[in-house]
Amino acid sequence: MTQAPADRCKIPPGFWRAVESIGIRPAELVHRAQLPLNLPLSSDGILTTAQYFALMASLGELSDVPAVGLYLIEHADTSAHPPSTVAAFYARDLRDGMARLARFKRLCSAERLVLTEEQGSCVVTIDWLYSPGVEPDVSVDLTFATLVELARRGTGRWVVPCAIELSRASTGHGEHERYFGAPVRFNCLRNALIFDGADLDCPFPGHNAAMIALMTPALSSELQKLDRPVTVSEQVVTALKASLPSGRPDIGDVARQLGFSERTLQRRITDEGTSFKELLVEARQETCRRLLADIAVQIDEIAYLLGYQDTRSFYRAFKEWEGETPAMWRHRHMATAGNAEGWAQEPDEVGTV
Repeated sequence: MTQAPADRCKIPPGFWRAVESIGIRPAELVHRAQLPLNLPLSSDGILTTAQYFALMASLGELSDVPAVGLYLIEHADTSAHPPSTVAAFYARDLRDGMARLARFKRLCSAERLVLTEEQGSCVVTIDWLYSPGVEPDVSVDLTFATLVELARRGTGRWVVPCAIELSRASTGHGEHERYFGAPVRFNCLRNALIFDGADLDCPFPGHNAAMIALMTPALSSELQKLDRPVTVSEQVVTALKASLPSGRPDIGDVARQLGFSERTLQRRITDEGTSFKELLVEARQETCRRLLADIAVQIDEIAYLLGYQDTRSFYRAFKEWEGETPAMWRHRHMATAGNAEGWAQEPDEVGTV
């Protein structure tokens, strides 16, 4: 029996660059969505479905761009695709590409793409396993536009869906009709993207069986990790990372976030062979390394984002962890990354995130 995926939605770094390109400061966006202030600086950017919905709803409220979800996908920077998306563009044809995208989308979120072929059409609907309510319009547009870009860029043809059904009221700006080039029906009972079944057999000129063979085992392995039960200690570290900028969190705060009593959480952590203090250090170390890897983040700012009251305390703790100052660590790792850069290969321009 297949386990339900974890309630995790991953925000790729390219999302924040795209948001900035339309004049919205990431800090303003996360503040409006009431999310951790260090979220845009985090390389993993993991949210729950409820937090993801809040982020998407806030993006729609702040943006002056009509149908901003469509716009972001249509103009996306193709240099920052997650591997789960890239794999779909190396598929044999559109049917294979959509199946791969649906399968590996679990690596990015608890969103499930439901593909149903019926009467010569392929109907795509969205099922959120941990939905806290109605999916924000921006989120629906992001998903449907990603599928259309897969069809158009993958086949090299201007694929036009048969129809689009949206549960929202008509917007009146005409951006959906312009982008999809197909009839858009509003006030429907569901959100659905409908393709002509014949389009599913359109081959992808960029099909690369060797690349798929290389990527699929790694992606499948990541899927298996998602099915592994998450330990209480891992949940604590995740909660700590989110709350670090607000100051040094105590075990009572974390227990309330996770739905435990403080006594129960303490016992569960002890049973797993660790302590709250050790988990706090782990959360700070992991977050610190990610932030130091971003040269745009000042070291004094990192101290604040880790919840330290002053930089002196941060420097002292860091030397205990790494045996050197944060500046020395950053310089050494930037030099190592520079030497390895020549080995990094960017994927061809194959699609959007």
